[in-house]
Order: sequence, then structure tokens, then C-alpha cells
Amino acid sequence: MNICLPLKLLVTLLLFCLSLIANAQNETPKDSISNQLDEIVVNQEKKTFSSSNGNIKIDVANSVYSSVPNPIDLLSKLPNVQISHDRESIAIVGKGTPLIYIDGQKGTMNDLNALSVADIKTIEIIKNPSSKYEAEGRAVLLITRKLSKKDSFKTEISEVASFKRNYNNYLGFNSSFKKGKLEWKANFNYNKLNPWERHTLDYEIPKALIVSNYDVRAVTHRNQYVFGGGIFYKIKEDDYFSVNVNGKLQNDAFDINTFTFNQIQDQINNVFTLSDNGSKKNFVNAFVNYSKKIKSIDTQFFAGFQYSNFNQHLESLVANNYNETDFELSQNRNQKFNVDVFSGRIDLEKKFKNEMNLEYGGLYLKAKSTSNAEIFDFEKNQIEISDYDFKEENLAAYIQFSGKLKKIDFSFGLRAENTNVYAKFRTQVLPSIDKNYTNLFPKTDVTFSVDSTKSINVNYSKSIVRPKYSSLSQIATYINPYFLYGSSINLGPAFVDEISSSFQYLDKTLKLSYYKTKDVVNPTFVFNEKTNLLMITDINYKRETGFTIDLTLPFTYRLWTTTNSLVFAKSKVEDDRAFLHPSKPYLYYYSNNTFKLPKEFSFVFSFWGMTKQNDGIFERKANFILDLSLAKTFGKNWSCTLNYNDVFKATSYTDAFSINNVNSKFKYWVDANEISIAVRYSFGKIKDSEFKEKSVNESENRIR
Repeated sequence: MNICLPLKLLVTLLLFCLSLIANAQNETPKDSISNQLDEIVVNQEKKTFSSSNGNIKIDVANSVYSSVPNPIDLLSKLPNVQISHDRESIAIVGKGTPLIYIDGQKGTMNDLNALSVADIKTIEIIKNPSSKYEAEGRAVLLITRKLSKKDSFKTEISEVASFKRNYNNYLGFNSSFKKGKLEWKANFNYNKLNPWERHTLDYEIPKALIVSNYDVRAVTHRNQYVFGGGIFYKIKEDDYFSVNVNGKLQNDAFDINTFTFNQIQDQINNVFTLSDNGSKKNFVNAFVNYSKKIKSIDTQFFAGFQYSNFNQHLESLVANNYNETDFELSQNRNQKFNVDVFSGRIDLEKKFKNEMNLEYGGLYLKAKSTSNAEIFDFEKNQIEISDYDFKEENLAAYIQFSGKLKKIDFSFGLRAENTNVYAKFRTQVLPSIDKNYTNLFPKTDVTFSVDSTKSINVNYSKSIVRPKYSSLSQIATYINPYFLYGSSINLGPAFVDEISSSFQYLDKTLKLSYYKTKDVVNPTFVFNEKTNLLMITDINYKRETGFTIDLTLPFTYRLWTTTNSLVFAKSKVEDDRAFLHPSKPYLYYYSNNTFKLPKEFSFVFSFWGMTKQNDGIFERKANFILDLSLAKTFGKNWSCTLNYNDVFKATSYTDAFSINNVNSKFKYWVDANEISIAVRYSFGKIKDSEFKEKSVNESENRIR
């Protein structure tokens, strides 16, 4: 990437920002000091990072992270958080995929993408969530938005120019208003994006005498519209009614260019595949909530209803060029996927005078999806049509009792869930899936306070990891005549048992965890001997076991504040279909270093890395990523931030594994090397807010 022009532009913009600051200082009246003495404000310096019992809290609003253009990029900068190469999922090191909560209520990746970073106050990474956080997930990302109570308003406009391999632009608008008992919030973002992607695969199938590799690259032209809005009406002090809608509309146009070498016995082909693609992904989520305090029994009552829809349409026209001849049309692929989810829930909470708390409630969820595929094969001159329907119902009830006895804080919870799943192809008589099962999920958390500076925590939990609805569709991606990314319609849930203990000394934490996962989800290969077509898809492996040692070390010295996280982990994945070798431990490390400089400048350099991983089946290479940021605020309305991410262009991932007699090695390059400038202007002010939203759908994170 030639970064000379972007660097010159950024230097020019930085000098411009500095000149504005200097002019503002030169224009200060001579008696400004005496004028400022009319009001004395005492401010306490807020820490960007704080930790307790292994949980880490990040103050986004008062840090350079408030200028990051989107929530996914923001999360990628936080400790222990890993973003997948396709930016479609999040993982916590040693914990897997977390639940997402916004203002204490359930959300999804789509809800997260519908947020404005300017509206986020804090993010907390909870590694031992209590039973009130549903049975799905071993960790929680708790996002708290900026809130307000007084009659006033605030509007913020932001612009981010991002120079990666291609230019990307983010324009955002965020506003909130409160008058009397009525409050509303609204945000709108228009993103003009041009992401670059590349990955390679080398594989061999000794049984069929096949050796093959491909190199695929794509540049997407994406128009993305992110919106959200809601109304909150306060009936009484503890009673309210709210309506909220948010969503993301996305249109993609992208060509996929693939260079393939394929040898089947003595037959060798070099193929150039050109795939012209158009895609639409639309997500809309709406919910209505009602909360009331029942004074006669001193209980808070909540009822909510939620509807979510995700719709995807992918059209692909594929042509192949064999051995530098002419392009010939291969396939015209038209694939659609739609899922509707409706849910309703009731929660009751009763607090006792002796610091005891009883929570109980129930939920009903119904999901219905349809997957349609029409594939015309030009070589065979025939069309293949497939329709797949999926239905799922969940009925859940829970109870949790928590409180404090002298120096012991405790929480005991139990959740019961019944799941009914039915799915079939319309052309088949018998269903592909017909399951009805009930599970219990206990959770226990006990904390012993040794003294005012030290405490010991012990935690046990059982959880479930359900497949996302889109992974149960039949949408597949054509790579070349020999390879296909397929669907996972027979994927089942995974069950996790975990026990952990932590020692807390002031703001420093040492945490030990052991877990066992049954039916863990991982990729596999399926080879068709008749067509010589290889497909990769997800399946349930037999099990995964592992342990982690997690150390969090914050430190402050004068202008320097640093937060360091070390995770020593060892995991072992087992399955009879895969080639097993001895697993080895690995180390994850993270360090954030913030310097508060004069004249309201702040400089941040952070880095994270991971040593080579080997869990018995999958081997992954080591990584080291360095990010730099320089921020300046002037006045109460303007801020300017320069970011240089992935300085050494090192963000790439390698997976190597052998299963079903297929030996493979993947490599993914991520478009993370970036120079960006963010400018933000805000006016108006809201000090506190009573805006609340409560997500009803506990499985909403599966919609994407």
C-alpha cells in the first residue's frame, strides 16, 4: 500500500487542527482567568480501564476510543476481545462467543452495529455472568450508553476518513432530547466502505490423489445505513413505557477473483474464476416494554414483546477460465434467506430489607426461517431449486436468589429451557431435524472478602451455545469448480461446564478457570467422490477441554496509565474424524498505555499478541499487533483524533488441520492497516437520562 499521499494529508490536517488550537489560545481575553474564577469545578480523573474479579470495565466516553468510527473496530482494541476475520463474530480469549447486552438488556451483533460509538459510555467484559444473563454464553459484553435526566438536548455530528488499502468514509449523526416525562433518542450513520479481502487454502486428499490450492481476493463496494430510534415515557417514578426500533441496511457489490491450481492424479488444471456478486443484508429489530412497581408486594414487574427480522439475498454469476483459454459461464446462483423471530417475556424482582434479592420470570420465543436457492448450471444446462424451512420454539423459566451475609456475597440461580426444533426440505417427506429437549442450567457465585483490599471468588456455571440461524440455512459460496463454502443445516447446540476461582487485590486480579464443552462447533471437510467437489462446513466435534490462568495488572504513574492483561491457556479438542496431535499451551498478552499530555492532548499506544496455538487439531500462527492514537479536544464542542492501526501490517490468521482424510492450511489477511482522522462536533447537553430499552429475545444474537 502506498501511504505517502494519506500521510501527507494527515500531517496537513493535524497541522490544521493545531493551528486552530493555537488561534483559539491566542484569542483568549486577558481577563479570562478572573472570568473563569466565577465557577470552580473539581474534576476527578477517570481511569480508562478498571478491573474486578477478572472483569474489565472500559470508560469509552472519556478516552480516545470515543473517536473510533464503528463499534466493531472499538471492540477490536479492547483486552481479551478477538474479532473474526470476516467481522461477523466476537470471541473472548478462553471464553468463546460472548452475550451482548446494551444498557443491561440483551442485544446482538446487528444491534451493536446499529449503535453510534459516540453514544457509548462504558463497556464491561464480564467473564463469570450470573444466571440473569441467560444460559447461552460464558461471557458478557455489557455496553452502557450515555444517559440523562434534565430537560435538554444533545446532538453530535462525526466524520471519519479512513485510509486502508482503499478509502472508507463514516458519517454519523446522534441526537437525544428530553422534555418532562418524554424522552427520545435517534442516530443515523451513512458509511461508504470499500473493504479488501484475501485468503488462501492449500489442501490435499491422499485417498483421491488430489493436490490443490487457491488464492482468492475481493474488493467490496458497500453502502451501509445504520439507524436507531426510540421513545421512553415515564409514567411514575418506577413505571415506564418504551418503544424502540433499530436496524442496518447494507448493499454490497463485489467481484471475487480466484486463482486455482488443481491436480487429480495426472490431470492438472490452472483455473481463473471470476464471480460477479450482488448482496443485500437487512436487519430490523423492534420492541415494546412496560415496567411497573407493584407496591402491595414490593415487586418490580416487567413485560416486553420483541420482533426481529434478518433478510439476505445473494446473486452470483460465475465464469471459469481453464488453462489460459477463454472464460465460460459456469453457474448463475440466486440465494435467499429470511428469518423472523418473535418473543415475549415477563420478569419480576423483589428486594428484601436484609440485602437479599429474588428474581424470577419466563420467556417464550418462536423463530421461523426460509432458505431458497436457485442454481443454474450452464455446462449441464439445468436448474436446481431447493427450499428449506426451519422452525424453533423456546420456553424458559428462571429463578435467582442473591444477597450478602457478613463478608460473603452470594448468588444462586437455576434456569430451565425447553427447545423444540423442526426443519425439512420441501421436496422431502421426512424432516431433516426433529428435536425436543429440556435442559437445566445452574449457576453459583460466591465471593469472600478477606479484608478491604483482598477477596476470593468461586464460580460454577453450565451454559449452552446455540448455532446462529443463518448457519442453519443452505446459502453457500462458490469459490472455484473444486471448492465450496457450504451450509450447516444439521448443526446442534454445544454444552459447557465451567468452574473458576479468582483472587482480587486492589485493582489487580488473578483468575483460574477450567471448562469442558460437549459437541463444540468447528469446521470440517466433506468430499464428493463423484464430482471431486470439496466443501467446508461446520459440525459438532466430540468435546473440548481446557484451562486458563488470567492475570490483570493496571498501573498508574504520573501522566502514564497502563493496563496489562496476560492469559495463559491450554485447550484440547477431540474428535474421532480428525487427526490428533499433542496440544500445547499458548499465551495471550495485551497492553494499553495512555499518556495525558499538556494542552488536552492524549497519546495512546497499545499492542496485543498471541503465541502459536495448538489445541490438538487446529494449529494457528503467532500474532503481534500495534496501534497508535493521538487525540486533542479544544473547547467543549470539537475533538480531533489521529489513528494508526496495525502499524506493522501483521493482522493475518493461519489455520491448519486434518479431518476426514483431508489435510489443509488456510491463511486469511485482514484489512486492518489503517490511518484515519476523526473530527467530531457536538452541541447541547444532557447530564442524565432515563431512557431504557429491554431486549426480549434472548436468542437474538443468533440472527445474522
